[in-house]
Amino acid sequence: MHNNKRIVIGSLLLLVAVMFSSAVIVEAGVSKQPNVPFKFAVGKKKYQASCSVCHGKWLGGTEQGPPLLHGFYKPSHHGDPSFYRAALKGVRAHHWKFGNMPPINGITRKDMDAIVPFIRWLQQAKGLY
Repeated sequence: MHNNKRIVIGSLLLLVAVMFSSAVIVEAGVSKQPNVPFKFAVGKKKYQASCSVCHGKWLGGTEQGPPLLHGFYKPSHHGDPSFYRAALKGVRAHHWKFGNMPPINGITRKDMDAIVPFIRWLQQAKGLY
């Protein structure tokens, strides 16, 4: 009976390991994001620290702010100066019903010099334009 108990426990551990590894594989496939090139790493870090709470970690939007992966935010509709203006001075709501966007506390033009290229790179990587 001692051997049977070991077999049952071993089988259960194997089953749990297989289920866990399958869940990790599925999760990785669902949330897989592009590898951010090194030259955009600072922009990614600053974006995720200052912008992602409203616009989502990967520009997908949240309940607090719109997705920057939307066609409204293509360079042909909202050029780079629009991002600077929004972050540094705030903007009135005009496409969405999230309310006015206030200026981001503590954000600088230098921060935006890193954030905007990251946003544009990710928009392209995600096929927005």
